[in-house]
Amino acid sequence: MNITAVAKRANVSTATVSRTINGSANVSPETAARVRQAVEALAFYPNTNARALGSGRSSLYGLIISDITNPFFPELVRAFEDVAVEHGQEVLIANTNYDPRRMETCITRMLQRKVDGVAIMTSEMDERLIDVFSRRQIPLVFMDTGRSAPGISCVSMNYPAGVLAAIDYLTSLGHRRIAFISGPMSLTSARLRFTAFADGLRQHQIFSQPHMTQEGNHRVDGGHAAMCRILVSGARPTAVLCSNDLTAIGAMGALFDHGLRIPDDISVVGYDDIQISAFTNPALTTLRLPRTELAAVAFRSLYNARMPANGSPRHGDEHVFEPKLIIRQSTGPAPA
Repeated sequence: MNITAVAKRANVSTATVSRTINGSANVSPETAARVRQAVEALAFYPNTNARALGSGRSSLYGLIISDITNPFFPELVRAFEDVAVEHGQEVLIANTNYDPRRMETCITRMLQRKVDGVAIMTSEMDERLIDVFSRRQIPLVFMDTGRSAPGISCVSMNYPAGVLAAIDYLTSLGHRRIAFISGPMSLTSARLRFTAFADGLRQHQIFSQPHMTQEGNHRVDGGHAAMCRILVSGARPTAVLCSNDLTAIGAMGALFDHGLRIPDDISVVGYDDIQISAFTNPALTTLRLPRTELAAVAFRSLYNARMPANGSPRHGDEHVFEPKLIIRQSTGPAPA
């Protein structure tokens, strides 16, 4: 079965079939529906490799994430893929596991598949690897790192605003001994949250003892271990702010292990608002990041940055998203 048979059945030209398959906006909805019905009826599956050779585009976009086991990222992947499918494009997903060497492997895969653009939803990216994409005129979009430039867009979260909102809320409940569990300090986003935490304490004239700040690994086990270190190293905090929700869930487990009640003895705040955070016991107070909007903006920035006919890449976009404090049952007034 070939494209000519599809065109004949749909009573359109082969060019219209091609435009429909490629997701062109120059086809009316009625005609596109007729073409899709013909494609389905005839079980026609176009050769995407051949199409890429003819058009110079693969209709494939890369998405690189840090940790597929963190529920934050599957939700982001789903939203990114949903928008890609709406545009008739495909997605190649790669997971770095926070490993720079694995990042290089991910980049190689993207180049081998001749992707039309790459969304790098991690906090770090080697300048040398950015140059590799630039030389091949492949559009990029970064999360939380870099600046926009020709062919490069940036999406970022206002992490400091979220951290300060959490500290303002905790101090309004009477908390003065506030601990913090950071992410890996090798990550830009983790350093931003750590700095914002220190700034927030200074604004409220709170002096924090060294043991009150511990480094985690953005996973449950790291949150558990860091919370244990805080509890055995000195004065007990009345509240703990965590770098993400997985860290907070691990910290909550450590508090239960030590016979402490949440929030009666210690309040806990997370960051991200992954779906499970509403179903912990007690439900987790956290800072919500708009993953669906972030993923949609990231894909559209790539799609719109495709190389124009004159060969000069357009300057990339910059988007900043604001976190929102979601108050649940894991926080309460500071104990007397």
